[in-house]
Amino acid sequence: MHYLLMYDVTPDYITRRAEFRPEHLALAWAAHDRGELLLGGALADPVDAAILLFQGESPAGAEAFAMADPYVRNGLVSQWRVREWTTVAGAGAATPIRATPR
Repeated sequence: MHYLLMYDVTPDYITRRAEFRPEHLALAWAAHDRGELLLGGALADPVDAAILLFQGESPAGAEAFAMADPYVRNGLVSQWRVREWTTVAGAGAATPIRATPR
């Protein structure tokens, strides 16, 4: 299954993140190396949120990531949530569904 970890970030996120970015990126790449994190990054223009795509049997990996993330621990993230995402199209879809030809 796929899970979206969604962050709402504070207005000062851009100016404050540099201090915590090396630890955040190390955490992200470790999750990727374990096969949990597929993609992640901040939304642009405006930078007011970030989305990280996880895969696993449960949302536990995404939740653990958020709780360990220095952005969350140091108040750069005002709110976070994990949502299951039912992916049906594309090479990496968790539950691929193709249309039946008529």
